[in-house]
Amino acid sequence: MSATEPVALGKTAELTLRGLILGAIITLVFTAANVYLGLKVGSTFATSIPAAVISMAILRMFKGVTIQENNIVQTVASAAGALASVIFVLPGLIMVGWWTGFPFWMCFGICAIGGTLGVMYSIPLRRALVTNSDLPYPEGVAAAEVLKVGSGGGAGAEAAGEGKAGLAAIVAGSVVSAIFPAVVGMRLFVGDVAKYFKVGAGATGFGGSLSMALIGAGHLMGIAVGMAQLVGVIIAWCILVPMFTAMHPAAGPTGDWVQGVFHGQIRMIGAGAIGAAALWTLFSLIGPVVGGLRSAMATQAKVKAGGGGEVPLTDRDLPISWVAGVSIALMIPIAFLTWKFLAGGLLDHLTVPLVLLTVVYVTVAGFMISAVCGYMAGLVGSSTSPVSGLAILGVLGASLLLSLIVGGATGDVTRALVAFALFITSLLIAVAVVANDNLQDLKTGQLVGATPWKQQVALIIGSIAGSLMIPPILDLLNKAYGFAGAPGVHGIAANPLEAPQATLISTLARGVLERNLDWGLIGLGAAIGIALVVVDRLLRRTKRYSLPPLAVGMAIYLPSSLIIPTVCGAVIGWVYNKWVGKGRNGAAAIRLGVLSASGLIVGESLFNVLLAGLIVGRNNPSPLAFLGEDPFKGLPIAGLATWAGLIGFVVMVGGLYIWTRARALSLPSGPVPDQPHIETFR
Repeated sequence: MSATEPVALGKTAELTLRGLILGAIITLVFTAANVYLGLKVGSTFATSIPAAVISMAILRMFKGVTIQENNIVQTVASAAGALASVIFVLPGLIMVGWWTGFPFWMCFGICAIGGTLGVMYSIPLRRALVTNSDLPYPEGVAAAEVLKVGSGGGAGAEAAGEGKAGLAAIVAGSVVSAIFPAVVGMRLFVGDVAKYFKVGAGATGFGGSLSMALIGAGHLMGIAVGMAQLVGVIIAWCILVPMFTAMHPAAGPTGDWVQGVFHGQIRMIGAGAIGAAALWTLFSLIGPVVGGLRSAMATQAKVKAGGGGEVPLTDRDLPISWVAGVSIALMIPIAFLTWKFLAGGLLDHLTVPLVLLTVVYVTVAGFMISAVCGYMAGLVGSSTSPVSGLAILGVLGASLLLSLIVGGATGDVTRALVAFALFITSLLIAVAVVANDNLQDLKTGQLVGATPWKQQVALIIGSIAGSLMIPPILDLLNKAYGFAGAPGVHGIAANPLEAPQATLISTLARGVLERNLDWGLIGLGAAIGIALVVVDRLLRRTKRYSLPPLAVGMAIYLPSSLIIPTVCGAVIGWVYNKWVGKGRNGAAAIRLGVLSASGLIVGESLFNVLLAGLIVGRNNPSPLAFLGEDPFKGLPIAGLATWAGLIGFVVMVGGLYIWTRARALSLPSGPVPDQPHIETFR
């Protein structure tokens, strides 16, 4: 049976209490990991496959377990993991000085209401974009294949031990990636390397964080995105930084000079490139999305005319009347949240028009975003679609509307308007990311014989479970590390999180409403973005190459210390796949590589969340540094900690991949078919 053939569904366990509980427990792990990774590097990873592997390993101990029940578990976990992407906006409220922490019920409401609305909005699209569509759904097909392999039936039945091997790969990657930052925290290794130098009249530099999570993220992103990010690094650090430092000479250390120019000018150019690439993506999808909506409505009308009794279980959604009723009902808590956000503030006198604006904007823009995200999920994968680009457009739209309504505001009133624009955008992003994930999961369900309405219920439960986790994790990380550029009180530790998308989105909102956005730099970035779109379209004609413009824009915008290790991870993943792909059990080895890379992300991310708890609990920025700040000072070998860190990092990463290949070779041989590569980029 191929990966695209559905599994028949009989009277089997599916939406079970144990499945929902297990999915919620797995949610705790992957939501925490995704929140940390997103705040550090601006990217989250797909949780469906690792969640499915963990589910199969645990549920195997019970009787009567089915592939459909395992699918429900991964559905719950994937919804919560996707919802973690609200961190692309929410930290902006800290950065603009509106919040000092993350109020639980406000953040929970934004996530839960937006997530549920995202599920509702995407349901009418299922038949057009999943059942009657030839869209590839790379992540959905890959997750279905993993479920079939682990269930010991269908494609890959010969690889009965792969489920246990997959769980072992996740655990091994997690252990390796947790050990390294622990050793760094003890001051035995350095955690990053950087070098700055002059180039003619200007200067530049390169740096890299020794981060296992970034290596894993690069592996999952794939070589196309990795090479695009390398192009972005070259544009930013080999062309723009030397040029702009020459135009803005400064005294003092070279590193401070370079970083000042990067944060002051280059990041705005990157923002322009991201905006142009996002606009092109949305424009190119208008036709397919409109066609998909028409097909969905026509199919729904046909089903309604024919009656529901003849519709098979594998084609039954939540009733459309329920979908409409829930969508309308959710406008009430959205209005309440808006009123609560405005109550007692500088915009209190505008509560009525701003509540109406929020309800209308979220209703209309939310549905449009859901349609776009649903199509993009099928086209390029739920993790690869440019959700952050939609957030940029969402905050620009909200900011422009607010400037038209209020107009001429200054001082604290403008700051309040910026905060309100971020509030509206956070609701939109919650709608977008869950709608983005929903159809991908429904594709997996179609291939394993699941019942759509049961998956849709599981998606809502997953959204609520994730909503309970996100606010306390955000608050803990804020107290421990803080966010780069936030005013006032910072985190206890001296290494604030970049939160790149939140920084960009809050900067754009502030620039529009304060009328001081540097449109020259934004325009230069937009011109670069347009050129990248043209190059990408030309390359895609070859049927072999591409240059994702959003990936290039993000690499211009983010520090090289985050991008270079990610590029290395993409290259490592590509080399590993080439190495193992043509050998015995090649497809299984590639799948285990994906799971080991996921483990690298999970282990380091969870370690840093736990470390944040230690930092806050002990009020100590370096609770593990029992050897002091510089334990190697005075030794004859200069930079011993740096070399130790580099060597240790290479040995541990290389050892993990060698072990993963050996684990795959130990499995029984069988004709396991290849699956699409999974990319992760927002």
